[in-house]
Amino acid sequence: MRPDLPSGTVTFLFTDIEGSTKLLHELGAEKYGEALAEHRRILRDAFVAHGGVEVDTQGDAFFVAFPTAPGALGAAAAATTALANGPIRVRMGIHSGTPHLTQEGYVGEDVHRAARIAAVGHGAQVLVSASAAALVGTDGLTNLGEHRLKDLTAPERIYQLDAEQFPPLKSLHQSNLPIASTPFVGREKEFPEVVGLLSQDRIRLLTLTGPGGTGKTRLAMQAAAAVSERYPHGVWWVPLAALRASELVLEAAALALGAKDGLAEHIGDRSLLLLFDNFEQVVEAAPDVAALLAACPNLEILVTSREPLHVTGEQEYPVPPLAHEEGVGFFLARARAVKPDFEVDDTVSEICRRLDDLPLALELAAARVKALTSGQILERLERRLPLLTGGARDLPERQRTLRATIEWSYDLLAGEEQGLFVRLAVFAGGCTLDAAEEIAEADLDTLQSLVDKSLVRRSDERFWMLETVREYAAERLDELPGADEVRRRHTEHFLALAEDAEPELPADRRDLLERLQQEHDNLRAVLDRAEAAGETQLAQRLSGALTRFWMMTGQVAEGRRRLESAVAADARPTPARAKALTGASMLAADAETSRARAEEALALERELNDERGIAAALLALGSAYSYTDMTKAAELYEESARGFLEADDQHHALIVNRGLAWAYINLGDRERGRALHKENLRLARALSNERIEAITLGALAMHAVEEGDLEQALPMLTESHRLHVKLNEPFQTACDVLRHAALLAASGNVQTAARVLSSADALAEESGTDLRSWDREFIDELNRTIRERLDDHAFAEAWEQGRSLSADRAVALALDALS
Repeated sequence: MRPDLPSGTVTFLFTDIEGSTKLLHELGAEKYGEALAEHRRILRDAFVAHGGVEVDTQGDAFFVAFPTAPGALGAAAAATTALANGPIRVRMGIHSGTPHLTQEGYVGEDVHRAARIAAVGHGAQVLVSASAAALVGTDGLTNLGEHRLKDLTAPERIYQLDAEQFPPLKSLHQSNLPIASTPFVGREKEFPEVVGLLSQDRIRLLTLTGPGGTGKTRLAMQAAAAVSERYPHGVWWVPLAALRASELVLEAAALALGAKDGLAEHIGDRSLLLLFDNFEQVVEAAPDVAALLAACPNLEILVTSREPLHVTGEQEYPVPPLAHEEGVGFFLARARAVKPDFEVDDTVSEICRRLDDLPLALELAAARVKALTSGQILERLERRLPLLTGGARDLPERQRTLRATIEWSYDLLAGEEQGLFVRLAVFAGGCTLDAAEEIAEADLDTLQSLVDKSLVRRSDERFWMLETVREYAAERLDELPGADEVRRRHTEHFLALAEDAEPELPADRRDLLERLQQEHDNLRAVLDRAEAAGETQLAQRLSGALTRFWMMTGQVAEGRRRLESAVAADARPTPARAKALTGASMLAADAETSRARAEEALALERELNDERGIAAALLALGSAYSYTDMTKAAELYEESARGFLEADDQHHALIVNRGLAWAYINLGDRERGRALHKENLRLARALSNERIEAITLGALAMHAVEEGDLEQALPMLTESHRLHVKLNEPFQTACDVLRHAALLAASGNVQTAARVLSSADALAEESGTDLRSWDREFIDELNRTIRERLDDHAFAEAWEQGRSLSADRAVALALDALS
């Protein structure tokens, strides 16, 4: 063990040269060699002067350890200053931790974290982790906010030494890749190969194939994170494990991206990577993926699947098991996660061989080291695997090995653990503890035991299974005498969730929307079972209850398909059918269908004498008529509003009155429309309905602009924007930016108005919506006003500048121009 290396709390500093290959070509070999030598001298002098110890060098990079954080920052500052006038620009990352010191040097996550922090910086930039900043204080540091590094860990706050301006950090700034719960181990050959394939412009569709449990998902995620800089518009994960309907694949992608009006339209020319994970059970969607690629020239797609998609242009990459040495390292890492003092011996290598070095099989076996020695694990595997792999001859050999390992793990469970494991298979997409207790009769100790044995996973407050494991458990569930009762409880629980949430959604209950989104796969499972079993009334009840959820979350296409299927399956005149008809009207693709469904719903609700149902059907019918006959729409809205008020449903009344005010304005009665907006604003604030408050403020601001009262309009617009950002309403935020452009144009600031209008247009596109769908006539008039005062060159320049403005920056620009 090196005696000069500091121990305890250590601060690491990593350096790397920016653009070294380019610099070599620019300077030539001789001058580059001279510059490199001078750079090394400067760095080493600074390190030694501040107490640093050189741990390692790799190529142009230094790895240095300091006994104190101030020493590391002092060395970085001195070195950066000394290098400022030279050709070489060095990025540095600093992180403090308590690494394990061995004969080979430092071991632990802190070493990797320091290197990852350095990797996201730019030449001459010194980045400092939160732990290092805590040891030196934040004076002289610039807070760059929280960033996700490419190891897929949780976001970390990063600071910069001094306040110099640099481009954004090369972190995962646009991505929904999930946070990894364990370190990425192995794949020394496959990882760079997959990264290399993703980096080739000619490959736009890459499919990682292999049996379940080979680690396709983790390899894909790590590779996607590694190449994220290639995609200015982000890397987006689309999980498909819980889906069984191929038509939902593109809708799942649209949801991940926040696309509202068509996935291909939302992506357009954007450069981004979609990662479709677990494609095998929806492989019929392969032509849809191919069509999406053809429609979006800068889109690239990465897929994990047990089989290729078999479409033109696909590059397949078969994912093998881990190399044997990597398998041993993987087993050791997972074993030490549950038993930190676990020591490797000869039997570990044999365990890995017996399990074909399959990551999931190794993880299941490693989870047993708390109770069994490695020798006992090997003995039991050797006794069970030959018997278990003798069946299922239609499966690939490695898949039989994995199935055998899952069965071996199952056989080792106690009776109550086996029962719970099987009952949990009823959940699609996981569950909360409360749901597990109510539906699967779970107790916390038994559930935690399954987590400890790697058969169940836990993320935040949800418990879930890998799909390979769940498939096995589902087969066992089919054999369980009480399976029908478990499924009945599952159905009743999630039907109640949807029906209890439905009347609360108009009150802008974002917590309920999030809960329904979390349980969407379970709700889908209930609908699928109901449709398959011919339980048509159940399908109508549930789909009708989910209508507003689908509408508010932009999942209109799925909702439309579910509702149309439900109403077509059962024509009996029941309350369930009436609600489903109203829902089908609200989500219909055209005015004619919307009107037909609403008229049938209204007739049925009147026959059933359901006052609240009548009001809801009138609202749907009014919305349908608003496309063709605004006078008729206003009449229907007025009757609907009376019905909701009589039913004491004030939040629904707010929604109706918003449509009614719009109808009055379109019919030329602007004063009446404005008065209704003002009353709606008062009620929305009294009821704490921020969504209606924000939309109404925007409408009233436009009234003020039309009357020339810009001073009154501005604070209303500012508040509308603040609320829509808070509520995470991308399209309404774009509309607020548009309103600011209108205010600027009215004040004569047409140059700035053009930039802000361009920003609004781009923001609407990002939300998957055409801005002109909001009010085509208004936008065309605003565009004409601006173009009349700007020549073509000035307008084009302003438009180009505005495309990259964020909503907050566009609003700030407007406020500056109007102050």
